[in-house]
Amino acid sequence: MQAEAAASLITTKMDLNAIIEQMETGDQDSALAALQSYNKEMNQCFTFSNEDERDREHLGELVLGFLNRDLQPSCLLACLETVRILSRDKHRLDPFITRSAMLTLAHYAGIVVDITATPAHSHLVEGQVEGEGGNGEEAAEESSKMVKESSPHSENSDQEVIVEALKSICNILLHNETGQVVAADLQLIKGVAERLKQCHDPTWNHEVRFFDLRLTFLLTALRVDVRAQLAQELHGISLLGNQLDATLDLCWPDTLETARAGFESIPPEELPPLSREQTERAMEILKILFNVTFDTSRRKVDEEEAAEYRHLGAILRHCLLSHADGEERTEEFHSHTVNLLGNLPLPCLDVLLMPKVQQGSIEYMGVNMDAVNMLLEFMERKLDRGHKLKETLLPSLNLLTESARIHRETRKFLRSKVLPPLRDVKNRPEVGNALRNKIVRLMTHIDTDVKDHAAEFLFVLCKENVSRFIKYTGYGNAAGLLAARGLLRGGRDSGIYSEDEDSETEEYKEAKAHINPITGVVEEEQPNPMEGMTEEQKELEAMKLVSMFDRLSRCNVIQPMQLGMDGKMREMTPDDLHKVSHNPLVQPEEPTNSESEDDAQ
Repeated sequence: MQAEAAASLITTKMDLNAIIEQMETGDQDSALAALQSYNKEMNQCFTFSNEDERDREHLGELVLGFLNRDLQPSCLLACLETVRILSRDKHRLDPFITRSAMLTLAHYAGIVVDITATPAHSHLVEGQVEGEGGNGEEAAEESSKMVKESSPHSENSDQEVIVEALKSICNILLHNETGQVVAADLQLIKGVAERLKQCHDPTWNHEVRFFDLRLTFLLTALRVDVRAQLAQELHGISLLGNQLDATLDLCWPDTLETARAGFESIPPEELPPLSREQTERAMEILKILFNVTFDTSRRKVDEEEAAEYRHLGAILRHCLLSHADGEERTEEFHSHTVNLLGNLPLPCLDVLLMPKVQQGSIEYMGVNMDAVNMLLEFMERKLDRGHKLKETLLPSLNLLTESARIHRETRKFLRSKVLPPLRDVKNRPEVGNALRNKIVRLMTHIDTDVKDHAAEFLFVLCKENVSRFIKYTGYGNAAGLLAARGLLRGGRDSGIYSEDEDSETEEYKEAKAHINPITGVVEEEQPNPMEGMTEEQKELEAMKLVSMFDRLSRCNVIQPMQLGMDGKMREMTPDDLHKVSHNPLVQPEEPTNSESEDDAQ
């Protein structure tokens, strides 16, 4: 095997040397034949040996030299294919990350803009390429002049050429930070945005559109400044919203109501699946929008921005109710949709409830709950899979929590599904296959984020009422959230909710007096371990227990805690333990709880 690998390596090196020799002749026909042979052999190669890395780098320089000449279409395409292959090697990208090289590739991708008109962006930041420094405007002017002289047309009509150039730029950005700096400096995002505006133009095929979006995604994921530029200067929300609208072929029968063009009268669940190409482009758009809106939910937006986000939210609702070709692809599509919905300003989520109730819709309190029900089913599927819950479950769980917090109808619908009137008082809240049982089990999950968000979801469904929360989860499961909120003494948090109404079931009323609040279920009566003991014996046992706690505390094995009057736990000091040891039967004063334990949804 080693001999075969060595022989293959020698052959490749000899072939590469032969290709370089043909390229150095400067003859297009010789170069074309050599590059076509190399491209065919290396088309599926994504890992490269260290033996011929200098030769590959030299080949890259020669190919770039050819790209700055007036080439035959076939030779031009072969050169760009070679650049695409060579740009997969993240350790040998030096020929391609210079300002002139990036500008050449941007030209063939059709995304060059006049950067001399915007001097604020015409200089490289830290990480500038060696040999490309000095005056940024001069470098830009010289590179632009070189490209324009080599090819007088600013737009290349050959879409294969555009795609190959876009793929090469994407490879460079993916692997090299200096390339990212140069791309931002050349303002490639502006050139891509110009073509993205042509979302209804039939000229551009799927591959051009897809790699325009992939390049935009990489730029916004890797460069915070480009992300802000797209969002603000280039009106990214509106631009990408229009892209998504065109990709899904939407029409708008009413304000903030969408339908698929040609299928207006067909219910969402009966629509044919989106094509593979539609789904691929839509997911790229959703990922870009996620980058652009990353901090939106944490800041206030003005009326104009809110209108844009509501418009986008209506499209995302359509995405939730659409299906791709295949269950796995549909799940991925919905995951990106849910991630983006979580970035929208919370008041704008009302668009999920706006469409009129139609035949086949899920109605609750006169409101269309199709989208909310879809989110709930999506969340339960992620929960059932149990894989990487922090990454897969929390986006949908948080979205449902925040929607329930601000929309009364959403909260009441979710409560009817997750926390229906309690009838089972014999099984612990965490035991069983109902959705309530599954979520209560998460409240003791090893991952703190998963545990906290699961508890928060149920707490909101209980209108942040402590008594009701304990009723559905048991005090043991609820203690973590209550301690964090300072609610261990009861009461309710500061959320704004409607007035309560009594909705206890007969089964619960009958068993209520016998329910163990710690476990949340009726338990068999256990014998009293102190039965038959005198008061002096009970006091002696209590003092033994306090003494054991004291010894463990002094050895730093445990840290005794006690409940403060503010409802939060605090450390017990030696003085506290001393007081307890001298008054073991004194109970702390409990505040009166005037809250009703009724259960309005």
